[in-house]
Amino acid sequence: MRIFISGATGFVGSHLINLLSASEHTIYGTSFPQKPTPAEKNILFLDIRKEKEVFRAIEKIKPHWIFHLAAISNVRHSWEKRRETLETNLLGTFYFFEAVRNFSSQSRILFISSSDIYGDVSSEEKILKEEDSFHVVSPYAFSKVSGELLSKFYTQIENLDVIIARPFPHTGLGQSSDFVCSDWARQIAQIEKGLAKPIIKVGNLKVKRDYTDVRDVVRAYFLLMQKGRRGEIYNICSGEVFSLQKILNLLLSFSSHSIEVKVDTKKLRKADISVLVGNNQKIKKDTSWEPEISIEKSLLDLLEYWRQKDNSENN
Repeated sequence: MRIFISGATGFVGSHLINLLSASEHTIYGTSFPQKPTPAEKNILFLDIRKEKEVFRAIEKIKPHWIFHLAAISNVRHSWEKRRETLETNLLGTFYFFEAVRNFSSQSRILFISSSDIYGDVSSEEKILKEEDSFHVVSPYAFSKVSGELLSKFYTQIENLDVIIARPFPHTGLGQSSDFVCSDWARQIAQIEKGLAKPIIKVGNLKVKRDYTDVRDVVRAYFLLMQKGRRGEIYNICSGEVFSLQKILNLLLSFSSHSIEVKVDTKKLRKADISVLVGNNQKIKKDTSWEPEISIEKSLLDLLEYWRQKDNSENN
């Protein structure tokens, strides 16, 4: 099979390639804004906001499967770069659907949405199901809701084979420090190396999140392509909720250093979601997927990643 991954060299895309590399499939993909290395075979330097380039790639490759990962995925960045977020996440998705409609109508597409579309339902720990309504609280969430509506339109009206994945927060080794768990792990690693004062800067520690390891998430994506039902939406989550205070405490427990915690107002969001915890029964039923990696292992692996990265960068 020919498999195409938009955003192939990003955090999640890299883990997906690692998972798929054991197969005999031919993997293609895109990288932006970084140019792919010579070792990254079949990876195109492609800005998905360029319609003609997207069309050209799909027409040439005619992939059997498309994992559409490329997106502006940081909520804070979506406030700062609203136009870029909409152009990338909405127009870019539209270009992919149009390219498939015109040149590769038999492709199966996995559109990656987000649990952020549920919004701040209440302060209670409501277990969110796929049929629950959405409450948009950021440009990022708006772009993902719009992408879901596009997915439904192209499935129902244009007869494309699209599945919607709705991952809840995920983390793991290789994640950018633009995201909270990785930000904290990087700060701890820098403190341990003597590169920063023993003070960790944090945002709102009261919010609660349902975290899954990225390796479990990409396994879910693969299983959805194999067994997911056309036109359906699937939560990808652990079903467990942790406060960010608990996450921070776990990371700090992995370090022997005494580290002070300080709130940095720059890290507070304009609009935050109090609680995000999901129901994963649908994906379990349809694909037999189960999360396998504990939050403790995920966070420890993430910290070790930053310890090694800081090592390599300063030797």
